[in-house]
Amino acid sequence: MIDTAFDLVIRHARIATASDTFSADIGITGGRIVQLGTNLGAGKKKIDAAGRTVTPGGVDAHCHLDQPMAPPVRMADDFNTGTRAAACGGTTTVISFAAQEKGQSLRAAVDDYHRRADGRAHIDYSFHLIVSDPTAQVLTEELPALIAEGYTSFKIYMTYDDLKLDDGQILDVLDVARQHGAMAMIHAENADCIEWLTRRLEAGGRTAPRFHAHARPMLVEREATHRAIALAELVDVPILIVHVSGREAIEQIRWARSHGLQVFAETCPQYLFLTAEDLGIDDSYQGARCICSPPPRDKANQEIIWNGLNDGLFTLFSSDHAPFNYDGSEGKKPGGSEVEFRHIPNGLAGIETRMALLYSEGVLGGRITLQKFVELTATNPAKAYGLHPRKGTIAIGSDADLVIWDERDLVLRNTQLHHAVDHTPYEGMALKAWPGLTLSRGEVVWDGQEFHGRAGSGQFLSRGAPSLMPRQPGGRA
Repeated sequence: MIDTAFDLVIRHARIATASDTFSADIGITGGRIVQLGTNLGAGKKKIDAAGRTVTPGGVDAHCHLDQPMAPPVRMADDFNTGTRAAACGGTTTVISFAAQEKGQSLRAAVDDYHRRADGRAHIDYSFHLIVSDPTAQVLTEELPALIAEGYTSFKIYMTYDDLKLDDGQILDVLDVARQHGAMAMIHAENADCIEWLTRRLEAGGRTAPRFHAHARPMLVEREATHRAIALAELVDVPILIVHVSGREAIEQIRWARSHGLQVFAETCPQYLFLTAEDLGIDDSYQGARCICSPPPRDKANQEIIWNGLNDGLFTLFSSDHAPFNYDGSEGKKPGGSEVEFRHIPNGLAGIETRMALLYSEGVLGGRITLQKFVELTATNPAKAYGLHPRKGTIAIGSDADLVIWDERDLVLRNTQLHHAVDHTPYEGMALKAWPGLTLSRGEVVWDGQEFHGRAGSGQFLSRGAPSLMPRQPGGRA
């Protein structure tokens, strides 16, 4: 036996990475993994995994926390409650969005977001940028400088009046991504089609929550995805299409890849576990809970999303956590009133349930392998956004961000969750697993029963260049 005094030893672990599964002990010192092997020496502390599966802590690379909203609307989760919920659900790194307002500098948005996060996060975090006003100063000065400082990803919207860019602006921003090695994320929906359909629905008095899905059929996602791919091809730059919901957008992405284009794709739990019927089958307002964009589709479409997860079409599985309370005046009922679907805040709570849903229904349900689960929830997000190998894997030198899984039957209830949202869209779902222990840099933040995190212990992460698919000299990979 090697005589080494670790800070912590996790014994008898069934370790899963994106490529392997093996049994070993994990030696941790200074918050990092320093040794993997059998019969490791003693540590100051010991955890017996007892043969349970141990995966890297999740990297939720698409979540919205305390993002500024137009009054009276306000997000339910800030960096305190949001990262608390993430940790209890097995996620140990979150990347949220510093959103530029039109007329505001991008640097001011970043500074504001640091103020919102400082001293509140329980786990490590980083920021994507949202570029909504690509002025000459933003394009030539602010954005290149921020990329150099480690904000190496940004999001572009093709919809929402206060965020969307036109095609020329998108080309300008993609060109900055190409020149400076950043990852461009695109929300692909055709804003003009949505507005035209919305006006027609409103003229007919069809304004209940369920008509949100009617205003955003798959073709508006298909057209925008096709256009985003074409713009990226023109600039010759990789892009990542976020929260892909349906078959028609998937067909566009498959076509692009078959032509050698670097187009990555992300999907989310709502497209596996919800359908358009969750927005309502009548004019009840209850469906407001499940309004998000793009909206959930039908049951047949869920199978297409599962197939895309299994065969590599999807690179990432993120929560797109955008938390709004149903009751009260700051969330799904702005000002305390039931409003037309156009005015209902878009977004679902999912930061705590993302990992368990995919582990239960994907791994234990026989739909994806354990390695694919790790790839989608941890390794690929870390690679896509310049955090690998510090995050997203179990390897010597990596941060000791780990999840020990309890495989047991449970029924999901919002009362069990640790976010500040008054509902979960997955209420009553039967699950087969939940994190039994979550460690963030070697410290237990969730023991399966109680939360042990400390506000302010999470560190801001400056990130490197994306490493999913290095570009080859001369252009396309």
